[in-house]
Amino acid sequence: MAEFPDRIQEAMIRGDWDLVRREATAWAEALERDGQADPRAPFALNVVHLIRGEFAAAWETHRRSLQDPEDIERVRAWVDAMLGQHPEQANAQLVGGMFLAQSGQSEKSVDRYKAAIRLDPRSPHPHYFLAQIHERADRVELAIKELREAVKVDPTHAPARTNLGVAYQEQGRIEMAIPQYREVIKLNPNDSVAHANLACALAEQGKLEPALGEYKEALRLNPADAELHFALGGLYETKGRVDLAMREYQEALRMNAEFAPAETALGWICFNKERKQDALDSFGRALKANPEEAMAYYGIARIYAERGKTDLAMENYAQALKYEKDPERKSTIMSQVYRDGGVWDS
Repeated sequence: MAEFPDRIQEAMIRGDWDLVRREATAWAEALERDGQADPRAPFALNVVHLIRGEFAAAWETHRRSLQDPEDIERVRAWVDAMLGQHPEQANAQLVGGMFLAQSGQSEKSVDRYKAAIRLDPRSPHPHYFLAQIHERADRVELAIKELREAVKVDPTHAPARTNLGVAYQEQGRIEMAIPQYREVIKLNPNDSVAHANLACALAEQGKLEPALGEYKEALRLNPADAELHFALGGLYETKGRVDLAMREYQEALRMNAEFAPAETALGWICFNKERKQDALDSFGRALKANPEEAMAYYGIARIYAERGKTDLAMENYAQALKYEKDPERKSTIMSQVYRDGGVWDS
């Protein structure tokens, strides 16, 4: 098996990622047959998965290659040897950066990615991975700059377009996010995440019917996604179709019984229908699934306040305020506390 590492490194230098995948897969299978393990094989697959945008598979190979300190050191020695032999090869620098980023040394990877860009300005990959480092460090404008470069270099780079759309949307620049999502769908019509992203952006613009169509398409492509059912339920609720919203929230729970936001949403529908005990039960299940579900605490507090159980209400209001991150919802909770006669020590 000694030939595998050399063949894989040669393929990495050339950027032949399909060959890297084949060789690394064959190496991993040979190791398994012999009852052996070598973290370099899953690391090579990790590189390919990340470059191809196969993020679930990338996490699995990361787990098998870059969690144990001894494994990290073995991969480091392999990558350092490649960099020592090929310092002026862009893909050696790229893989070096990916190793650093994946082994908990994100900031150290920046120089590797910049070197890869200098050595091969035509590659979108170092721009894309450098943008991820900037995103983690909350350097949003720098991340957007690198994502724009990745898309400029390779307009077909769907992960860069997706991240660029998300970055724009988080800044409230919906009109710039939507074209990115539409381009991703043109590239990958069966990408359920792209349809869901577009649906969310359209809903933020108030274009509820087109958003509805996109959520339905996302669910056609990925019917077992609890978050998609939940999002569609929220859109139905916005449209006043509470019956359809309940159906989607229940479907989300059928897909994932521990999906706390869906239980919370059902609890609030019951609350508004004056079915307070059903609401309390839903809020309780939400908190069992996620003890930090702020709006479930808020719902319980409202019910206890209505029942005259002031101490219990205030305890739950306190928990709601502790865990709620959205400033607008936090303000709503605080206003309700005052209406219920609570006194808050700021």
